[in-house]
Amino acid sequence: MKTTARTALTTALVGTLLAAGPAASATAATPAASAAERPHGGVHSVLDRAVSEAGLPGARAEVSDGDSTWFGTAGTADLDTGRAMAPKDRFRIGSTTKTFVATVVLQLAAEQRLGLDDSVEHWLPGLVDGHGYDGSRITVHQLLNHTSGVYNYVDAPQFTSRFVGTPFLRHRFDDLTPRELVEAAVANGPKFAPGTGWAYSNTNYALAGMIVEKATGRSLAQEIAERITKPLHLKSTYEATAGDPRIHGPHGRHYSTLMERKEDAPVYDVTELNPSWGYGSGDMISTTGDLTTFFRALLEGRLLPPAQQGEMFTMLDTRGNWIPGTRYGLGVASQELSCGTVWGMGGAINGSWSYTFGTRDGRHLLSTEVNGDWAKGSWGSPIGVFTAELEADFCPAPAS
Repeated sequence: MKTTARTALTTALVGTLLAAGPAASATAATPAASAAERPHGGVHSVLDRAVSEAGLPGARAEVSDGDSTWFGTAGTADLDTGRAMAPKDRFRIGSTTKTFVATVVLQLAAEQRLGLDDSVEHWLPGLVDGHGYDGSRITVHQLLNHTSGVYNYVDAPQFTSRFVGTPFLRHRFDDLTPRELVEAAVANGPKFAPGTGWAYSNTNYALAGMIVEKATGRSLAQEIAERITKPLHLKSTYEATAGDPRIHGPHGRHYSTLMERKEDAPVYDVTELNPSWGYGSGDMISTTGDLTTFFRALLEGRLLPPAQQGEMFTMLDTRGNWIPGTRYGLGVASQELSCGTVWGMGGAINGSWSYTFGTRDGRHLLSTEVNGDWAKGSWGSPIGVFTAELEADFCPAPAS
């Protein structure tokens, strides 16, 4: 989940295209109905503008408010067929993967199978060492809240040369191990001494995933499935397997400009890719419905004991280094709106950006996704679209 040009690769890989067809709505509103006359008309208006103004192929949103659920779309899931997005369509969720991983780590902490004050060196001896690093000084807690100072591997030259711009098309199926991701980060030296700053780094969650596997003797995918997706019946949510480029089950297409920001930049279908570079930090697949169910359970406190829940939602100022108006906890973020605060997480990967945020009690949530990784005009990025949706749904203008 990134916003600045300096972190473009983070966006492209595990965080962030255009010849979009005409905007189309998948909900039952009549064409002549005004935004105010449609259910969740404000959100629907933003979806329409995401296609007509920002130039995205398609946009969707699912709103859960108490016992009611609404789903709306604009544009298309597939530029070749023109079909509308559907609630069952799966997509890559990028950095929202971090929320699942943090939840697993905190469950293990509650079971005393690891400690948040444990060092990286304790679990992964010798891996984060040299080049200015001392793994014995970096804690699991610092990994989860991005205060470790560990370099973000996706900013490493050996990655930017392969995965930014058209080289991505040649390297999109490359297979990378978690150890290779961490080694690339370590080779570039730390951003700051542990605990003295804040910087978003996918390496933190690659390390966290490796620690989960070391502590349990099972794969990260197994732990996520047994602890979260199976109990919550999230049948469309899973950690993608390294080397498998497909999205299994129903899905639309994901489109990318390969980080080219020109208005007439070529658009590429990047639906199939090897997710291995997003291990632990951005490789999961889900739906808006499953994400709403997950975040409701998380916000309601059904996945973590009170102590660990308190740890997760202890938010840090991101010190101007991330998305404006945000704070960060352990795998979760808060976003300031004009009328208050919402909590959740967002993610971006090649061709798919998404957000899921809601009220602190989990009663009211919005989950949204666009199947392109750009936004034309004044939108800046798909985050501009998502922020407008959140404002429309949580802070609606009073009726005149």
